[in-house]
Amino acid sequence: MSLTVPTMAEMMAKGESPEILFWVGCSGSFDDRAKKITKALVKILNNCKVNFAVLGAEESCTGDPAKRAGNEFTFQMQAMMNIQVLEGYDVQKIVTACPHCFNTLKNEYPELGGNYEVIHHTQLIQELINQGKLVLSDGGMYKGKKITFHDPCYLGRANDVYEAPRALIEKLDSELVEMKRCKTKGLCCGAGGAQMFKEAEKGNKEINIERTEEALELKPDIIATGCPFCNTMMTDGVKNLEKEREVEVLDVAELIANAADL
Repeated sequence: MSLTVPTMAEMMAKGESPEILFWVGCSGSFDDRAKKITKALVKILNNCKVNFAVLGAEESCTGDPAKRAGNEFTFQMQAMMNIQVLEGYDVQKIVTACPHCFNTLKNEYPELGGNYEVIHHTQLIQELINQGKLVLSDGGMYKGKKITFHDPCYLGRANDVYEAPRALIEKLDSELVEMKRCKTKGLCCGAGGAQMFKEAEKGNKEINIERTEEALELKPDIIATGCPFCNTMMTDGVKNLEKEREVEVLDVAELIANAADL
């Protein structure tokens, strides 16, 4: 199936404007593993005939890593540049598969003049299923599989989005098992707060190993995530513990795209 990904510039040239801007984010654009999540979401959007577009080369980092690392000046420069582009296209609604982008666009851009309706991709997919635009037949390939969901910090505790990803996993007719630390008590994968981009501080264990061990205690077939950073950290954890033959780490969008056979 060939993917259709129009840019805002192309749509504007035709005198059209999309309902939704898909904010791809740095991970989804450049990281080889995260590109698969981007493709899974595009397959779902194409299949449901969602009228969307991307910024393409006009998209820049939201500034989240700079802000978390304490560089407010760089963050504001990035943000102002992005807001200018978004205003130019009169963007109203944004969907993103990255909770870092989600949180920054939703909660930190308004004070700089950028006001948008921002939704996480799990919320959009849930909407499409509820509207009957996306149909999953009998849970597909994940029926009866044991799946645990790792809550991304910027989706869960920062924005209270807990139900959408879980509702999607339950649609797969799979067994959703919860880790001891989940939802409001979820444990970070170790990549948030710009930690992804620096060496770990001294200690006796990496956070992602601690979190992966917690997930593996449940003996799941799949560790589901809703964030490209979490995906990287949990995948590294599974490899470190030499369990990659037994456990798969997949984004919720990938689970749905696979189950719908897109």
